Amino acid sequence: MRTLIVVLLKLFSGIWGSMNNFLKLYEICKKSETIFLITLLKYFYYKVFFRKDIISHQNVTLKGIDKINLKKRLFLGVRQNDLSLKNDRTLLNIKGELKILGDYSIGRGCRFTIGKNAEVELDEGYININSIVSINYGLKIGKSTFISWNCQILDDDLHEMIYEGKKNKDNKIIIGSHVWIGSNVSIFKGVTIADNSVVAANSVVTRKFSEKNCLIAGNPAVIVKRNIDWK
Repeated sequence: MRTLIVVLLKLFSGIWGSMNNFLKLYEICKKSETIFLITLLKYFYYKVFFRKDIISHQNVTLKGIDKINLKKRLFLGVRQNDLSLKNDRTLLNIKGELKILGDYSIGRGCRFTIGKNAEVELDEGYININSIVSINYGLKIGKSTFISWNCQILDDDLHEMIYEGKKNKDNKIIIGSHVWIGSNVSIFKGVTIADNSVVAANSVVTRKFSEKNCLIAGNPAVIVKRNIDWK
């Protein structure tokens, strides 16, 4: 075991550039109840066979890794959160395309599925624990956008409702840059949320919000404050 760890240490240092990065990974694993050796082994598997920097908790199921276009690093279930449990399972089921432009973290217990003809683009940011993302058309999330726990993002009703005067609309969801989405928020098909906005906890978002710097809240969500900022 000791010999294996030494070999992995040398390989990891060569791939990730420095011993300091190796120690950072160890600290991340220690704080988040992640088994370091398993994470290291999985990292080498993803790196050697798929050329992708994926840092994964031991209880992650990843399907469709070849469908991921990864520019930087993807963290799966390894970020520290006091509300998560060690045995919470995370699922990524990717049949379409997942494009990640910056470092991105998907929290433990999340369910993330992308349909066959769908495209998802994520810039640097994170989605927190126990959230559901189900995309059959398209999703785009800008840089420095943070999504809290127990959220759901769905661009498809999955069952069709038929009624007089029904209008078809673009199902794709677009969330801008520097957006903060509170806990237990639901975001449905065709939604746009502009840059520098905040969506209050427990909101249900069902339409486009093209105005920047707004606080959005309620069920259904509406603009309740304008010219806001957050950090």
